Amino acid sequence: MGDYIVRATAAKGQIRAFAITSREIVETARVKHNTSPVVTAALGRLLTAGAMMGVMMKGDKDLLTLQIKCSGPVKGLTVTADSGGNVKGFADVPNVMLPPNEKGKLNVGGALDLGVLSVIKDLGMKEPYVGQTELKTGEIGDDLTYYFASSEQIPSSVGLGVLMERNNTVKQAGGFIIQLMPFASEEVIAGLEQKLAAMESVTDCLDRGYTPEQLLKELLGDFGVEFLERTEAVFSCNCSKERVEKAIVSLGRKDLNEMVQEGKPIEVKCHFCNTVYEFTTEDLKRIIKRSKQG
Repeated sequence: MGDYIVRATAAKGQIRAFAITSREIVETARVKHNTSPVVTAALGRLLTAGAMMGVMMKGDKDLLTLQIKCSGPVKGLTVTADSGGNVKGFADVPNVMLPPNEKGKLNVGGALDLGVLSVIKDLGMKEPYVGQTELKTGEIGDDLTYYFASSEQIPSSVGLGVLMERNNTVKQAGGFIIQLMPFASEEVIAGLEQKLAAMESVTDCLDRGYTPEQLLKELLGDFGVEFLERTEAVFSCNCSKERVEKAIVSLGRKDLNEMVQEGKPIEVKCHFCNTVYEFTTEDLKRIIKRSKQG
């Protein structure tokens, strides 16, 4: 079974929730970018969150970008998702190696260290919505929990996990986002806080083979959880030679003519999926000719 996201409500609509299994998404990213284990975990968590936050948007053309710029050795992470469960992402430095943290786990916080998390929503308006918060722990789930509370004023809990095999492939990945509605009662808030405090880690649940539905039942079963929707989730990049060609045109005629005079083909690599597009000198001449006509 492939990756998917479930959307649910509980406590008669006072709680809304999302959960995902994202093993294939994270493994695809690992293979495409040849990431080290700690970067696989960091990028995997952000991809997992991005996919869930993407389906929170309403419009077919809405786009979400999660971007971390940080002082740690990974330097930065970028993830883009749409409302249909498609997500893609990359790390600025994919091959960071670090010793485990004090709990013996992959040191994602150390890989990121201090920095800023930006949430950019392109909802078809003149200007995209941009929310920013500083990284609190670098563990990503905690940082997104803080973002929702401070930038969107939505009390939330974000749990994310990536579990690696001994051969450094991805064993399990997934997570949840649980949010309280403005009209949630004190009783529901207190009950949910207790549940979250008592719950074992997301990676422990994933290691036991929990599905997204089981994750939410574990947390929200006492509140009458109701599943509303299931969306397939995939690592998907929409790059193409035509799109890359448009980027090359933007270099300007002077630079393009210099490339033609060098007489060598150029290669352009997509950041998100590492696909390489080659343009011969004949391709470049055709691009120049077309840009003159434009």
